[in-house]
Amino acid sequence: MEVSSPKDSSVASSPFSSPNVSALLKIRIISWIQETGLPVSMRVRVGERTFSLHKYPLFSKSGFIQKRLTESNELELPPDFPGGPETFEMIALFIYGSTTLIDPFNVAALRCAAEFLEMTEEYCIGNLCERLDLYLNQVVLQSWDDTLIVLQKCQMLLPWSEELIVSRCIESLAFMACMEILDPEGRRDQPVVTLEALAGEAWSCETVKAIAIKDLWIKDLIALPFGFFKRIIGSLRRQGMKEKYVSPIIVFYANKWVLSKKTRQFWENSGEKIGDIDTNNKVSVILQGILDLLPIGEKASRAIPVGFYFALLSRSLEFGLRSDSRVKLQDQIASMLHYAQVEDFLLPAVGTESVSSSKELAIMKSIFSTYASFNTDTNPTPSASNSIVAELWDTYLAQTASDPEMEPNRFMELVELLPISCRQSHDQLYRTMNSFLQAHRDITQEEKGSVCKYLNCQKLSQEACIEAVQNELMPLRLIVQALFVQQLNTHQAFRECSDSFRFTGQFSGSLSSSRCPNSRSLNLGESPNTDGAKPESKPLSFLLQNDLAMEKRYESTSFRLQSLEQELMSLKKSLQWHMSKKTDSNPNKSQSMKPYGLESRSLSKRRNPLGQVTSCMGSVNFASQRKYASRLIKIFRRFSLFGIRKSKRKQGTNGLSAKTI
Repeated sequence: MEVSSPKDSSVASSPFSSPNVSALLKIRIISWIQETGLPVSMRVRVGERTFSLHKYPLFSKSGFIQKRLTESNELELPPDFPGGPETFEMIALFIYGSTTLIDPFNVAALRCAAEFLEMTEEYCIGNLCERLDLYLNQVVLQSWDDTLIVLQKCQMLLPWSEELIVSRCIESLAFMACMEILDPEGRRDQPVVTLEALAGEAWSCETVKAIAIKDLWIKDLIALPFGFFKRIIGSLRRQGMKEKYVSPIIVFYANKWVLSKKTRQFWENSGEKIGDIDTNNKVSVILQGILDLLPIGEKASRAIPVGFYFALLSRSLEFGLRSDSRVKLQDQIASMLHYAQVEDFLLPAVGTESVSSSKELAIMKSIFSTYASFNTDTNPTPSASNSIVAELWDTYLAQTASDPEMEPNRFMELVELLPISCRQSHDQLYRTMNSFLQAHRDITQEEKGSVCKYLNCQKLSQEACIEAVQNELMPLRLIVQALFVQQLNTHQAFRECSDSFRFTGQFSGSLSSSRCPNSRSLNLGESPNTDGAKPESKPLSFLLQNDLAMEKRYESTSFRLQSLEQELMSLKKSLQWHMSKKTDSNPNKSQSMKPYGLESRSLSKRRNPLGQVTSCMGSVNFASQRKYASRLIKIFRRFSLFGIRKSKRKQGTNGLSAKTI
């Protein structure tokens, strides 16, 4: 933001100003003395300079001086005189009849000073106020660059410039911006920039900065002070500019003055020497104003990426924000959550002691809780947006579940934040639970079962299901369920393959030898699912009943495994209690007097590398789990091989009977 210091003169900075204004004024005063024969009759003090002038020229053109020089010949202007002594010197030159050079750099100060001195048409026709207004309307407000220069100079002349110049400049800039978008003359080579390209990407300040500089008029607007920028946005909306063009301008401004890491450098370049507290206050004010300018609801979802709102929320944690504004911002994010990217989410800073108790995680929990209250209550059935949000939440939890300080109960509370029914696939949920188990290897089997109780193997993909079977961190019940699901998938694949053969035989009569060179022609009546010499196709109702029976068998087996685990755990506790009681009652017995069974069990305890009790079924270690799983796999393979051999024998029998016939 190019803002000069209030002590700098707005006239001296003009590249068009004459460096000899003082010399010209002296020449005009001497000429007046020679023409009238009258000496200087009054003294005017402005700041640290004193001007010796004639009373009559000042009286004829300034109402302010007429009212104050009735009794005394000396006048001191107040310290807040617009433009300072340099501006008064140029006005004095105009009063003596000399031509005053007016340009965009000094017109604002001259106009405000003329208004202060009451140099209006009431005292003289063609007075300075009228001339300056004519220059503003016919020259400055017709040019984009000149209007920006005048508006920036007006910042040092407030409040005098507010009603005189600022309002006209703002309306003129807004009108020219609308014409830039409409482009009635067809001068634009490229369309006006929007944020549609950022809809499916993570937020990036550098990318947004590169987009903003494509249009120079947008670059000029975002360089203005926030007070002027806010009024220009209001004028753009009043003049009918579409929201898809207004919202990006607000985003570009916030990206430069709030989100950019170079914010402090911007403030230092402004010429203001401020500390950390003042910088935070200034950024907080701008951030609050940006939130007031942003659209709410469906308009925002179409024009502004949700990553921008996450960036504002993250910045608000550093600079501060009113509680009501933060709640409003979180609600807006919750309404657009299905458009978000995981990279935009708030993560605790590196080095945070406890992620589970961080404010970033608490804010993210509040946002997803708001989404759940808005959507799952009104739409309990699974939908595409709910599934997307649930997967985003599981992915975020996978990044925070590695915190060693996170308790299983806390983790389950976060998992249950969104209903399990919203998750159409459990692959990401499995990865989240795997991350938690990797960071908490010392939890008990009961806690592992509690953590993984919502994981449904039937909603896992083939790759995730295979990984779950081979994962030693997963509880035994989940591994067995994954094995059963694998068997069901294999059975389903074989059945679909058989049905496809049966369907092909029905419409084509037989399979050509080129497709199946090692098999005889197979029609609908020769399905390998038939047993006798009289083949017949099984109806669809029979297949559905068979599938339903398999589902019930799977559920009953899963329930049985859970009950067996509970029984084994209770048996383990009972045996440990009896063993400890027996040891306490006979402490002096030698090692050689132990029964063979107890000795072998004690040896197994010493030899177990994992340090677990292997004498009880309920305390099966991972090695035994893997051994048990491999045995189940072998059994399933034997069943599959037995079925294949049986079908081959049936085909061979059918072939022999056909030859005999």
